[in-house]
Amino acid sequence: MSRETRLLMGMPITIEIVDNGFDGMLAEAFAIFADVDARFSLWKPESEICGLNRGELAQADASPEMREVFALAERTKAETAGFFDMRRPDGTLDPSGIVKGWAVRKVADHIRAAGACNFFVDAGGDIQSSGNNQASEPWKVGIRNPFNPDQIIKAVTPKGWGIATSGNYVRGDHIYNPHNPAETVCGIVSLTVIARDVLEADRFATAAFAMGRAGIDFIELRGGLEGYLVDDRGIGTETSGFGAFVTQ
Repeated sequence: MSRETRLLMGMPITIEIVDNGFDGMLAEAFAIFADVDARFSLWKPESEICGLNRGELAQADASPEMREVFALAERTKAETAGFFDMRRPDGTLDPSGIVKGWAVRKVADHIRAAGACNFFVDAGGDIQSSGNNQASEPWKVGIRNPFNPDQIIKAVTPKGWGIATSGNYVRGDHIYNPHNPAETVCGIVSLTVIARDVLEADRFATAAFAMGRAGIDFIELRGGLEGYLVDDRGIGTETSGFGAFVTQ
């Protein structure tokens, strides 16, 4: 079993591989995250995204990775009626609402391709797991109480699906409604989405959060997604199929 946590992309990232014989895989996996950070960080002036925003690089000349993320962002914008938009009100490009899930899926795919069957990748709450944990039991993920991060309010078994949580309770009001950027998203504190993989969970969690309380209805109506919303009164609302993932 191999397990390590590193601080990358401004967050703790934990990778655990239960299967034996993959000790060198951790270094490879973290190298992927480091490359994503170097390419997409809005806080590193030398990053590719910063070069694009300064006009030093044309989108047509961007890397294949950047073009892939941009295409996913535009697809998500179309699928969410514009509630996901990587273009900020000031015109700069910010695909960070999709990059984390994209990176986790990229790492999970790399580990799986190497032959590992039982592993867990967690980047700041965006999680992709596979198989079982060290105790030969299904992986379990806790959903934190946004009003008390030390408390777990739901425990779920992802069953190989991806999970992501969006909220403004840790980083402040960094998620906004693109249709009305000046208005704070109200009525919602956190929204957890479970989807077929972590990228799907991440991109729709971000967009649905921007919808406010209506976000849980969007998750309910879209196939292949389940969700759990906590509103500003501390009341939880879950989609009809969410209970199938809840464990004791």
